[in-house]
Amino acid sequence: MTVVGIDDTDSRTRGMCTTYLASEIAGVLAETGADVDPPLLIRLNPAVEHKTRGNAALAVHADCDPEEAFDAARELIDDLAEVRDSNTQPGLVVAPSDPEEVPGKVAEFSRRAVREELSLDEALEVVEGAGYSQEGWAGGRGRIGALAAVGARRAFSEWTHELIAYRERGRWGTERRVDPDSVFRAAEAEYPAVWDTVDRETGDTVCVPHTPGPVLYGIRGDDPDAVRRAVERIESEPVASSALFLTNQGTDVHLQDGEIGSVEDGRAYRLDGVVSSAPETRRGGHVFLEIDDGDDRLRCAAFEPTKRFRDRVRALREGDRITACGEVSGGTLKLEKFALRELNRIEYRNPRCPDCRRSMESAGREQGYRCRDCSTSAETKETIEIDRDLEPGWYEVPPTARRHIAKPLVRGGFDGPVHPER
Repeated sequence: MTVVGIDDTDSRTRGMCTTYLASEIAGVLAETGADVDPPLLIRLNPAVEHKTRGNAALAVHADCDPEEAFDAARELIDDLAEVRDSNTQPGLVVAPSDPEEVPGKVAEFSRRAVREELSLDEALEVVEGAGYSQEGWAGGRGRIGALAAVGARRAFSEWTHELIAYRERGRWGTERRVDPDSVFRAAEAEYPAVWDTVDRETGDTVCVPHTPGPVLYGIRGDDPDAVRRAVERIESEPVASSALFLTNQGTDVHLQDGEIGSVEDGRAYRLDGVVSSAPETRRGGHVFLEIDDGDDRLRCAAFEPTKRFRDRVRALREGDRITACGEVSGGTLKLEKFALRELNRIEYRNPRCPDCRRSMESAGREQGYRCRDCSTSAETKETIEIDRDLEPGWYEVPPTARRHIAKPLVRGGFDGPVHPER
């Protein structure tokens, strides 16, 4: 078995898609008579500085000669990669190995690539130690992701699926023609096995990209048969080709357990804390609060693109105990989801006069409270129990704002009740 890893062949402005290039490599190798497994689509750390749109790397597993695979992949990268974009630095790594039997250092590199920012020098050292073939274009930074894709099958155990439909080449860069009503019908028919296809509240077809390039739409889910059925229901312009990918999308594998005092920028965490400042909406519609673990504080934010998720964050109160999940950047955790563990239902107010039932006023610093009309007094404020708009459990950003690698609540496996967004 041979593993072909590729990364960083597309452009934010000029288009292309590394998944398309991987599907073309798989097709060329299959035409030679090789047995080819479904390609692997690996989402890497979404917090790194140098990343493509979805920060995806691809691996093709084929029963063929490694040199033939290398030559075929190199030729296709030469032909299709958008190296005219100065930010595009394609990378190719080819391993003569079964994907589950790559060296431990390669698998560990893959795990780190999902949670850390790694250097090209580190990648090339591992490549050389494993005896793999490699090539880079325009600097070749993509060899980091290419190596991570090579080791992914051994590194990870949880997988989902995505079926990507590609456009006819003459239509690349033109407006996509996908019937939204058919997409919503498909999403409804196959939910929850198929997820993040649409946003039912905004009316957006999340599965249809808006950037130039070959992708017409991508349908994600747990069940490959359900994904295929959803695709059959979608009415669109002609589909030139399609490919079913095995992927780590929707798994939260980027999150690591941590403590507030030890977080680092460029990594994503799952952190426990108590809300220590009331949520505040600032200019631009961004919502900020702080959480505290008794020793340290951390600012958290729900930014405007997370839309209605901000209402859930605004409904938090000081004293609520939560688990916050997201990427840390500039010392701020950008919320992707949170779990409300324990609600603070207590509110303090000035005591009421037992005679007239009016609210007492402060009698002065550390002198308690008194009713000016009745001359009654009380030493402390009253505590009352209040109703809350939130229930305990997990809350998430809507499909329009969800990162590819983030796990939708509808997939299950969470340690509490879930309140999925659809």
